[in-house]
Parts: sequence; structure tokens; C-alpha cells
Amino acid sequence: MNSKPDKTIETAKKTKTPKAIASTQSLSSFVKAICDVMRRSNCASALQYVPELTWILFLRILDAQEQKAREEAEALGNDYAPALTAPYRWQDWAAPFADKEDTEEQAVGWKRKQLYAAGDGKLFEFINNELLPHLHSLDADPDTQLPNSNASRKQRVIGRIMTAVEKVRVDSETNLRDILDKVHEIHIDHIDDTHFFTLSQVYEDLLLKMGEKNSDGGQFFTPREVIRGMVHILDPQAGETVYDPCCGTGGFLAVAFEHINRNLGNAPASTVLDTLKHDTFFGREKENLVFPIALANLILHGIDQPNLWHGNTLTNRPTYAGLFEQAPLTFDVILTNPPFGGKEGTDAQKNYSFETSSTQVLFLQHILADLKMPMDGKAGGRCGIVLDEGLLFRTNESAFVETKRKLVDECDLWCIVSLPGGVFSTAGAGVKTNLLFFTKGKKTERIWYYDLSQIKVGKKTPTTLAYFGFDKQGGILDDADLPRPLTADWLEQEDNQGKPFPSIARLLGKHGTSEADSDFSWTVDFTARRAKAQADMLPFLEEVKNLTEALLPLKENLKALKKDKADKEKISAIEEAIKAKEKAVREAQTKATDIDAAVYDLKAVNPNVKAIVDTRTVLEIIDNINLQGQIAAMAMNNLRGLLVEE
Repeated sequence: MNSKPDKTIETAKKTKTPKAIASTQSLSSFVKAICDVMRRSNCASALQYVPELTWILFLRILDAQEQKAREEAEALGNDYAPALTAPYRWQDWAAPFADKEDTEEQAVGWKRKQLYAAGDGKLFEFINNELLPHLHSLDADPDTQLPNSNASRKQRVIGRIMTAVEKVRVDSETNLRDILDKVHEIHIDHIDDTHFFTLSQVYEDLLLKMGEKNSDGGQFFTPREVIRGMVHILDPQAGETVYDPCCGTGGFLAVAFEHINRNLGNAPASTVLDTLKHDTFFGREKENLVFPIALANLILHGIDQPNLWHGNTLTNRPTYAGLFEQAPLTFDVILTNPPFGGKEGTDAQKNYSFETSSTQVLFLQHILADLKMPMDGKAGGRCGIVLDEGLLFRTNESAFVETKRKLVDECDLWCIVSLPGGVFSTAGAGVKTNLLFFTKGKKTERIWYYDLSQIKVGKKTPTTLAYFGFDKQGGILDDADLPRPLTADWLEQEDNQGKPFPSIARLLGKHGTSEADSDFSWTVDFTARRAKAQADMLPFLEEVKNLTEALLPLKENLKALKKDKADKEKISAIEEAIKAKEKAVREAQTKATDIDAAVYDLKAVNPNVKAIVDTRTVLEIIDNINLQGQIAAMAMNNLRGLLVEE
């Protein structure tokens, strides 16, 4: 039997003063507390509570943003048309009740108070039967399922985010109210600017947990510090279009927005801001679970109208393309991290010139087609991409070789950064990775490599932006602010005393010149590599040519002998000679092909790494071992003495 709720208690609740969240740690702890409530309320795994947390957090921050926008419009004497109206706003049904004295405005939480007074189950009924259907209708007419022509673009985005939510998953109204109260404390005006609340910060932790449990969280997630390093290197500008063909939770697009917006300064023109928020960022995502998360994430970053396409990028089959209608055919900037180790079927492979099941190879071909060509004196589109090392060094499959050949023939591959082995281990992927940067429209002549693979990183010591040598604004860090694991061995070398550390940020502008070479970086003359390969192949190609020419008379002779029904031994001897020459042709052709394919082994192998040689004699090593044993024995005796005294 349902008990009547205590109206007095609920009515007496006042809106809490929002807590200041001034660090990533406090934000993570705060969200963890919310997740703890969800876990005991029918949302046991991250795959269950991430989507539930998405729409609740989204509606909370959306409400705060709309209130702020309304206040700004009123201050300027302008009209404001909100995306949501009563009783569907967070402040109506989700916020704790708070009387507003001496004002004609509706009290915050009035609908929630009304539902509470009506009895158990009424909050669920309102959300499932009124709120969610209304939000769904913003995207599509519930009767015809056609796009809602009366909805604004922002309303359509809201509707699309909520489409995946069929009903409240939390199974207790008491727990739901607890969650709503906690989420209400998150307010965009009470979070430190350096840790401004974004869903991406939350999903960083949540998707890491998914990855740790082998739930493929890594496929949705790229460490944000790696993204920031890539964005600083590629440096997208206002007026350029930015695209991610497999955008996951939208991390690359969100960080690129932050980068461009920050560089606009304090008073950008309204037209520039409109273009930035509406016509700059484009992405595609396949996963049903992640697509609404990406939309919500981008809106909460300030990208009012995300241009996201839902479907399989490689098959080009849309699940929902309604928000991608104004996307251009090609893009100025592409930032992406295609899924590691993915396999595609023939329906995807047939869309590309070099067929392979490798997802990353197909995505690389997709990117080459989607980068802008140089035009009117402007450089072509440029790309920053995360690729596993296997793609770089594999030369045993034609599609890998030919895709890389197309890359260096059509683009200037000007930088490859070899990342530490543990960068993606926190996201459930232990694969060794590299960052590639290239610009379309010019053949590759020189490739600048930078090696970070010597750094030991893991779950407790992740890669940070400082390893790239950048500060948060993209400036060059002073040596004193660089991570110790990056600089320690270099500083111990006598020759380096007094020299500035050769970080990526410091050397980037000099790439392609000898000034950019260091203990960690080097330049490969790709034009010379090609020329050498051509010279090395020439003898084998000449051999193929000569052998092929020698085969012609042998085959004619064989044909004549068979026609004349000549002696079998003669015919057999000619056949053996033909087989031997055909084998020699294949062997020579294989050697030439191997030499050619080796040109496209792009793996980073640092020629400047300095090996540390132990110059001690055997007796010195033995003496050192004895000394260490004596030190250990003394420590154990001291510990034993302390225990006896106790």
C-alpha cells in the first residue's frame, strides 16, 4: 500500500545554495555521488547510467543557459524565445521547491511540489507520459514521424537527444528526487572557469570505467589532454570548418570550439560567433548510445547547433541525417581518432578504392576524400589523426600500402608524433599509437618525427598537455613547468646544460629544417627515400623485363613442339625452362615490390636516441651489489630493533 508523502517536508525544502565546484577532482567526486545513487536504482553499469545521467544533466544545464540568455536579452530590451516552456523546464518539474517572495514569477519547483502532493508515482507519470513525449515531439511529429516543421533547430536537437530516452530508468522516486537535488546543485555560474562544467569531463571518467571493464569504452573516448595537444598543433581558425567522421562523445569538436573561441578574444563580432556556433563544427557517429551524448556535450560547450550525422560513416547509410543538411562536401580541418582494430564488411569496403576490412585504413581513405583541395591561393585542408602503429609499419597488405601511397602523394605528411605505449590503456586499449598531421594538395617531401615513446604513462600517470610542451592557451611552456619524466634523462647529460628543452611546442614552427632535430626529433627526407627505392628496384625490374622477353621465344618454341608432336623429353625440358624463368620473374618482381612497399613503412624509429652504457667493470658491479646488500641488512636490523623496543 502506497503511503501518502509528507507534504510539509517537501514544501519546506528550499533551493540550496549551489556549491562551488572549483576543480576537476571535486566535479568528479560530485558526479560519482550521483552515480552511486543511480547504481542502487536499476542503473548498475555505466552502459545504463551514462545515458540516464546524460539527459538529466543536459536538461539541468540547458535550463541554466536559457535563463542566462533570457536575462541577457531582457537587459538589452530584446525578446527571447526559449526552447522549452512551462511546465517542461527543469526549473518547473525537477528543481527543489523554492518560494519567491514579492515577485509575480512562478516559484521554482512548483510543478515538482504539485506532483509530490499528488502522491507516489506522479513524478514518474509526468516524466514518462508528458515530459518525454513533449520533448520527443520537438524532433518529429508523433503521428506522422516526419520532422517537426514548427520546431527551431535547437528544439530539434533537444528532441533528438531525448529520442533514445523511452522512460525513466531509475526505479525509485525517492532516489530520483535525490538525483535531481544533487544535479540541481551543478550551476554554470558556480564552477571555476578553468574547470567549466562539460559533459565531456564527466564522460572521461565514466567511459574510462567502461574501458577498464572491457566494455569498449575506448572506442568512444580519446584522452582530452591528447586532443588538446592535437588541436594546438593543428590550430583551427575562425571561419574554418572542423569535422570528425567518428566523433564519439564529441571531444575533438568541443576542444576545437574552446580553442577558436578563446583566440577570438573578449569581444568577437556577433556574426563571427553565430558562424562559430552554427556553421563550423560537423561530425558523424554510429553508436546509438553515444550519438545523443555527443549532441548534449556540444550544446553544453556552447555549440548551439551541432551538425551531427547519425549512422555508419563508412557505409554512408544514415540512421538520422536531419542535423547534417548544411554540411559542406569537404572540410578545412579534420580531427579524429578512428576505432582501433575495427573490422568492416563488404558493404563498407566497396565504397573505397583500396578494399580492406581494417576500419582505420578505410577511415583514412574517407578523410583524404573529405579534405579541401587548395584553392585561390589558400592551402588545402589539414588533418590531425590518431592511428595505431600497425597501420604505419604494415606493408604486407596492398590496401595498407596503397592508402599510405595515396596519403603521401596527395598530401604533405609533415609531422608524426610517436606516443607513449600507455596513453590509451586507461580507455581499455593498450595499442601503441601515433599522431599524424598532414595538409592536402602537396606531395610529401620531408616528414618531421617527434618521439614521446620513452615516457612511462598509465592509469595513475596519464599523458598531460605539458608533455607536448604547451600551456592551456597553446603557448610554449617554460622548462621549469615541463613534466620531470619528460626532461629528467635529457637534463642529466652534460652537453644539454643551459639549453632550452626541445619540446614539440618549441620545435614545431621549425619542422622540416635541421633546427627542429634533437634527441627526440628527426627529419626523414621522403623524396630521397623514394628516389633510393626507385634506384634499388631498377635491377630487379630490369631482370623482370629481360626474363619476360626471354620467355616469349621459349613459349613460342613450346607451342611449335606440341603442334608437331615432338619428343616428350624436348617438350618437358622446354616446360622446365619456362617454369624456372617464370619463378625467377616472380622472385624479382617480389623483391622490387618489397623495396617499393618498404618506402611506406612510416613507423617512428628514433635514430638520435642515446643508449646509456654501463662502463663499470665486473668487480665494480659485484662490489656495488655487496654494498646494496649491506644497506638492506642494516635497514632490516634497525626495523627489527624498533619492533623489539615496542
